[in-house]
Amino acid sequence: MKIGYARVSTRDQKLDRQVDALKRAGCERIFQDVASGSKTARPALDELLGQLRAGDVLVIWKLDRMGRSLRHLVDLVGDLVTRDIGLLSLNDPIDTTSAQGRLVFNLFASLAEFERELIRERTQAGLTAARARGRVGGRPKGMPAHAESTAMAAETLYRERRLGVNDIAKRLSIAKSTLYSYLRQRGVEVGKHARRHDTISPP
Repeated sequence: MKIGYARVSTRDQKLDRQVDALKRAGCERIFQDVASGSKTARPALDELLGQLRAGDVLVIWKLDRMGRSLRHLVDLVGDLVTRDIGLLSLNDPIDTTSAQGRLVFNLFASLAEFERELIRERTQAGLTAARARGRVGGRPKGMPAHAESTAMAAETLYRERRLGVNDIAKRLSIAKSTLYSYLRQRGVEVGKHARRHDTISPP
């Protein structure tokens, strides 16, 4: 059975285009969510994933409609593959029911793992540099434990000056305001090295 999933970010956007395309693709049921890309709660997707059975095919409009981030998407698809459930994206070269589609997915998975390792290495390099400057690493006051590693990665990427704040926030799957907050709490002077196409000062 083909089961569709559609999502828009706000209630001002319409699901009609996605739903129509999913129906044309042969979906017998379609689940719909209204949630931002980074929002954790997606009740319709959770219900859908719980109802899928071996042999089913999950059909989506685009990959970014389902995953909150590349890592999250890879984890989701990996779970589907182990359950013998296919994934078909109507606007991406992803169809895990075919050998070529599985190859493309494996490339995505490799890129996600590479990105994770790269962030870890940069975080470690940032801690080493901080210790060399005489500042002991650790969680700043008021920062949740789960945010510590993300904040360290944010500092490292920001100090490298290779990415703008928008790109860093997207890479770490956080809001730009959260990025600014993390940087301030780690004692980073915000805005000094921001690229011209980014907001120079925090909102």
